[in-house]
Amino acid sequence: MKYILVTGGVISGIGKGIIASSIGTILKSCGLRVTAIKIDPYINIDAGTFSPYEHGEVFVLNDGGEVDLDLGNYERFLDINLYKDNNITTGKIYQHVINKERHGDYLGKTVQVVPHITDAVQEWVMNQAKVPVDDDKKEPQICVIELGGTIGDIEGMPFVEAFRQFQFKAKRENFCNIHVSLVPQPNATGEQKTKPTQNSVRALRGLGLSPDLIVCRSAKPIEMAVKEKISMFCHVEPEQVIFIHDVSSTYRVPILLEEQGIIKYFKQRLNLPIDDQPSDLLMKWKKMACRYERLLKVCSIALVGKYTKLSDCYASVFKALEHSALAINYKLDLMYIDSTELERSMEAENSVKYHQAWHKLCKADGILVPGGFGIRGTEGKLQAISWARTKKKPFLGVCLGMQLAVVEFARNCLNWEDANSTEFDPDTKNPVVIDMPEHNPGDMGGTMRLGKRRTVFKTENSVLKKLYGDEVFVEERHRHRYEVNPELTHCFEEKGLKFVGHDTEGNRMEIIELENHPYFVGVQFHPEFSSRPMKPSPPYLGLLLAATGTLNAYLQRGCKLSP
Repeated sequence: MKYILVTGGVISGIGKGIIASSIGTILKSCGLRVTAIKIDPYINIDAGTFSPYEHGEVFVLNDGGEVDLDLGNYERFLDINLYKDNNITTGKIYQHVINKERHGDYLGKTVQVVPHITDAVQEWVMNQAKVPVDDDKKEPQICVIELGGTIGDIEGMPFVEAFRQFQFKAKRENFCNIHVSLVPQPNATGEQKTKPTQNSVRALRGLGLSPDLIVCRSAKPIEMAVKEKISMFCHVEPEQVIFIHDVSSTYRVPILLEEQGIIKYFKQRLNLPIDDQPSDLLMKWKKMACRYERLLKVCSIALVGKYTKLSDCYASVFKALEHSALAINYKLDLMYIDSTELERSMEAENSVKYHQAWHKLCKADGILVPGGFGIRGTEGKLQAISWARTKKKPFLGVCLGMQLAVVEFARNCLNWEDANSTEFDPDTKNPVVIDMPEHNPGDMGGTMRLGKRRTVFKTENSVLKKLYGDEVFVEERHRHRYEVNPELTHCFEEKGLKFVGHDTEGNRMEIIELENHPYFVGVQFHPEFSSRPMKPSPPYLGLLLAATGTLNAYLQRGCKLSP
């Protein structure tokens, strides 16, 4: 097993996840089996209870793990399926060690950060690196490990110490450290500054790790003189300094790395049994990146949500839309609309924001209402859904978006004026969305219906069934506590809102479709988590096709994309 540790310096959020994913992609393109591990130094057991404004979206895995969004990057780039143990947190490690101490495994010993916590980290990494993540179920050959945060953070110290020890346990030819740093360019001088990188590398060396590659992030391409300066002051060869500037799309990053000789370097440094040239997989990435940059036709989608101030809150939704747009040769124009700004109360409070939000919604080619929690902004989402339904705008509701589509239909088509979800109004006379029987209202962490579940199509006459290639069932990832009330579904079906997909028992409503509408679809699951650059998610692809007016032609071609 070969291990590649990716650390970060100067600032967090520098793009370590994309760089780790891109390195994995390059090595996979050379015919190697690659897995990935993300280490988050926070004390939370997992990401499940975070607000999306803390660390971005919560990504859900097949096994129900609620993890950091970087695992979504790994899955999309490498086309693999990871597990919850591929995300290590300080909380998980300490819980593991404390449970062993209570069990008596350390009887008579003082349990300490070194060696017990650091040993637990190494043991976890070695065990998880062997778990197959590809469809062929073969053991991986390379494990890319991303250490979250920044070198020097107090909470990351035990992990840095663990890898200082681990480099000797794994042996030099099996362990490689890549340090990602920032090269800022102050506007006052316009000069690219190397001092933050020098200090960051010095701090890393002081903790016992020497970088084999220094990946320098910058806004603009870095000059050769800067490369030579970093090489000299950071004690590495010039070819060990890699530049990644801001690019038009993340598809371009593996290509930039490959152009700077990273395959040749890894082959020598880790004794890898590979050719110097990448395979067809990287050629496909090159073609995809070139296609992305040449797109001319634009499709605009309005994303109506409550976490719109930070794009990472809807990272997988954005990627799923982007994959689908690219598949049909359109450039995506994603307009984020804060759902509270569509509400009547906003008109009195700030009429400019109110009218701007409605202007965006009205000019969009399609409308998407993603998942979420809590009552804030729900009335604005209901307004957007009502607009999509009455004006026949293509619409996709995901998780809470589907539940609110049912609430909106109940209020405006069934005339149940107080119809609501018990999440927002526990005393409503028309509870069209209810909490699930197995839902535990006590603990919040890991108590939802999570992970990959089967949805069975109940009718042949379904747009989504056709988009999924006429499959009898589909398996998608879930994350919810509430569900559509199964006792009231007949009232909706009589008026044209069809529940075309159920769970395997037939009790849980999974997919809704509205009759006599170009595309009005709601799904209880989160299809965005399974979307891949070369395999777009069918519900999102359907939305893009309907928004560009090409859905019927696509279905008539037997769900084949035009060349």
